Amino acid sequence: MNPIRILSPDLTILGEIDDYESLMFIRRWHRPGEFEIHINRHKRNVDSLQKDNLVILGRGAQNIGVIKHREITLDESGKQGEVWKIVGQSLGEVLARRITFPPVGQAYDSIRAPAETVMKHYVLENAIAPEDPKRSIEQMVNETDQARGSVISWQTRYAPLTEELEKLSLASGLGWGVVLDLSLRKYVFEVYEGRDLTVGQFVNPPVIFSPEFESIKTQHFVDSEVNYRNVAIVAGQGEGELRDIVEVGEASGLDRKEVFIDARDLPETDSLYDRGQQKLDEMQADLLLEGQIMTTGPFRYGEDYDLGDIVTIRNKDWGVTLDGRITEVKEVYEPSGFALEATFGSSFPTLISRVKQELSQISAEIRR
Repeated sequence: MNPIRILSPDLTILGEIDDYESLMFIRRWHRPGEFEIHINRHKRNVDSLQKDNLVILGRGAQNIGVIKHREITLDESGKQGEVWKIVGQSLGEVLARRITFPPVGQAYDSIRAPAETVMKHYVLENAIAPEDPKRSIEQMVNETDQARGSVISWQTRYAPLTEELEKLSLASGLGWGVVLDLSLRKYVFEVYEGRDLTVGQFVNPPVIFSPEFESIKTQHFVDSEVNYRNVAIVAGQGEGELRDIVEVGEASGLDRKEVFIDARDLPETDSLYDRGQQKLDEMQADLLLEGQIMTTGPFRYGEDYDLGDIVTIRNKDWGVTLDGRITEVKEVYEPSGFALEATFGSSFPTLISRVKQELSQISAEIRR
């Protein structure tokens, strides 16, 4: 069993646990992950598992989370059945406590720069050094900016910071997270760039997940265009025939799938193209494959492959071969052993994410 270290929000070490009943930790590339611990309340250091305390799984501090929820039930088995259920999110959750404020005197916080620079700009302006010192998170710092990712134009106004970071991550392919620097006693915002481990490249040893190679145990494949759109009609300011309209996308005939974007909140016509492309990026076809990875297979997790890497997934019987990014990894630790599940490609949209997508159109009208 990997040990769990418990820390206070100011990074004081409170204790360690290594005999829990089970632990599940989900790591995500585009947004904060989550974890769940089950442990009998009579075990050592369980009293330290309080809300807002931090947990670190393993001594390498790869998985770090914030406790957000606790519950316990007493049943007829007595002390043996008094098991705490501890639930929380990865450390990136601290950025979910902020929304994006525009600079004083401006309607939006707008920036054009490499994607990594844009992400770190919004973290700096809303969590590290905001204009209002009450909004500053004293422990938070940015990792050195390497200006990775394509140059993009972005603007935001009173939006949840983690949702903006997720959109930037989806648009650029870069991942992000918050880690600890225990020597400096700081939370560090980092941006990540995955490796290309597909069979079509010749720089890195390829990684192939397939029953054929005994590297994956179960598979679930989804290929859906139910919500896919490839042409955006973006409407800016003005009324009737005088309203600014731009078209983003080149598809035609039956292949053309249109969507209308109300963007009258944007003051400049040039920004309409960026808004249209952003919305199309959010409405891509759903192509993903989930599977339980063989932990005794030919590839070692954390060494040969990791979260964010692009690998090749194959199932000859289904006629499926695709190159996909590992966007989510679920690690399960129990006394009986270790299990690993992964999602390759974009995670399948939940009902909540679909509703948010629809409401984004309404929010543009409200903000105008």
